[in-house]
Amino acid sequence: MWWKKKDKKKEEEKGEKVEEKEESLLEELCGDDTLLYDFACNNLYENPLTAISGKDLVSLIEEAEKSRNFTPAIDKAIFEGSQNPDEREKYIKVIQDLASKSIQSTEQEKEKAEKAGLTDRAAFLGKRIGNQKLMRERAEDILNLAAKYYNEKLVELREESTREARVKERKTAESDEWRAKQLEDAAREARKKEISKMSGEEKREAERQYKREGLAAEERKAAREEERMTAKKEEGRLDQEEKAEREARIKELGEN
Repeated sequence: MWWKKKDKKKEEEKGEKVEEKEESLLEELCGDDTLLYDFACNNLYENPLTAISGKDLVSLIEEAEKSRNFTPAIDKAIFEGSQNPDEREKYIKVIQDLASKSIQSTEQEKEKAEKAGLTDRAAFLGKRIGNQKLMRERAEDILNLAAKYYNEKLVELREESTREARVKERKTAESDEWRAKQLEDAAREARKKEISKMSGEEKREAERQYKREGLAAEERKAAREEERMTAKKEEGRLDQEEKAEREARIKELGEN
């Protein structure tokens, strides 16, 4: 199951480690670099489009300076830097600067916690400082990792959207088929009642016509069922094809 980063702010307030559910991709990308892997598990998002603020980076930095919460700005800088390789150096400096300011703010918070005797809170803040120092020291490595990770996640999000569209199209077709069958059955039932009121040659001819229409209805039903099964089979084939391509991409990313 692909890992999805939790609400980091809430987790940090509780002093809890963010649960790691997605491992395959990050393990492939980080290899034996456990420090980078641990950082990625706590600071990269499965869906950056919804998890990272839509505000521009300048506004987020301004807000961070006032609130002393630099996480949204750092997340934005990492994502933007991963998507703009030609400006990598600029974003490295931005991340390092934000990390330094975050360290200073967290150290002050840690000092207050220690004076208040909040040992668990102080210990947690100490770990956060270590994480922020790693970010400052290895900003370039983090951006290189984020570029590979986020590029892959964006591809997967597009694939997921395509899969959902296929499923929706198939279910719509199945619903239309069901409604058509209901109308057809209702029409045949009404015709059957009409025939029951007839007599003589008229009734015999109507019964023969009813039988021919029944055979034609069965043929249409079989054709629709075959079409449905073909569509479902093609949907499964495309899913497997996308899965194979995804695994190949991840393997290649880990080798580069």
